[in-house]
Amino acid sequence: MDELELHYALHLLPAGRLPFKRWRFELWHGPRLLVSGWRTTDEHAERALGTIAARVAHRMHGLHLLRPEAATVSRPLRNGGVARVESGTVSCVLVPLSDAGALPARSAA
Repeated sequence: MDELELHYALHLLPAGRLPFKRWRFELWHGPRLLVSGWRTTDEHAERALGTIAARVAHRMHGLHLLRPEAATVSRPLRNGGVARVESGTVSCVLVPLSDAGALPARSAA
């Protein structure tokens, strides 16, 4: 069975009306945006990406993730690069959008 490959984006949002930094994250499966959001620190954004990726990998195998906090990411995501997310016997690979070749089609908002 091929390992599930998900694509992610993680970047610092420009300063705005809010007096604190915000890190935006997106998780893609092919051309489909699965989730996006923001956190106040890069560590929290990375943890959110890892947890959500573990949930998606379990769901694709027909399983329910019982301990999302136990998901581990093999390396930091903020500098880009491929990382493996493992949770029990289920794992997936996170690939930055910039390394994915053709970027997923985004709708004009």
